[in-house]
Amino acid sequence: MTPLHTNPLFGRLADAERILVSGAGGGFDIYAGLPLALSLLHQGREVHLANLSFSALAGLPDDAWAAPDLAVITPESAPHQRYFPERTLAQWLRGHGYPAVVHAFPQTGVQPLRAAYAALIERYDIDAVVLVDGGTDILLRGDEAGLGTPEEDLTSVAALAALEGPRHRLVVSLGFGVDAYHGVNHVQVLENIAALEREGAYLGAFSVPRTTREGALYLDAVSHAQAHTPEHPSIVNGSIAAAVRGDFGDVRFTDRTRGSELFVNPLMSLYFAFDLPGLAARCLYLDRIEDTHLMRQVQSRIAEFREDVVTRPPRGFPH
Repeated sequence: MTPLHTNPLFGRLADAERILVSGAGGGFDIYAGLPLALSLLHQGREVHLANLSFSALAGLPDDAWAAPDLAVITPESAPHQRYFPERTLAQWLRGHGYPAVVHAFPQTGVQPLRAAYAALIERYDIDAVVLVDGGTDILLRGDEAGLGTPEEDLTSVAALAALEGPRHRLVVSLGFGVDAYHGVNHVQVLENIAALEREGAYLGAFSVPRTTREGALYLDAVSHAQAHTPEHPSIVNGSIAAAVRGDFGDVRFTDRTRGSELFVNPLMSLYFAFDLPGLAARCLYLDRIEDTHLMRQVQSRIAEFREDVVTRPPRGFPH
């Protein structure tokens, strides 16, 4: 039994020497894992970064590919591309003296993504994987009122759920509440977390304070990304960063949120941590996407599942 003064997530990682921190849902998801990755680096661990990518990876040269569906992104990768979160992060890492490599997976189905993860894990002899979601839709099992954008997140979960090798497979979610504009009901998210607690798969929560070294570096990294991707800044990480700074309510940091109302609040700066196999076991449609090779297959299988399932009605927070 873990003592109260020991964080369960870091307790699980105590014996891990080589850790992969990987963004589950594409875009800037890997940025949500940056505070955790930096904390592990500052403890002297060997940390590697990866991200399921929305970038145009097909144009990368042959020598950028370490294996099928596994690209190695550096600060110099694809300089002509304006939108490239993995390269932008690699540039920020180099500027702060950290290892400046971010691995990228193209959008595929479960089978090729699992093979790419296996190649990356073998490449660095990884003994722990932490899958990161910026938001909470990775925590949805399938019968909720709305699922947000689960395709990439649950493809990543499925790819790792049946992958043997690493001693630890974990999930962290940062940005509670940010998926509301995608139709996620966060009372149902809390209901799911409670169920995961009962089943022993919930590893608790902890905040990312701006007064910590990692919190300050995260704010700097998000600001750097916004400056280098002005046409398409991350709403998720912009909201999380605003919460870390102590902002509240309908905070404006990009025209992309024009016409919608944000609810930036302190819960967005909390990491919620979970055992990945335990989380995967609760997903009602994971078996349906297991044999997929293309992301559009994942999308159609989830859509078919949603046609058949009886959804739980949305619930509001008590006033």
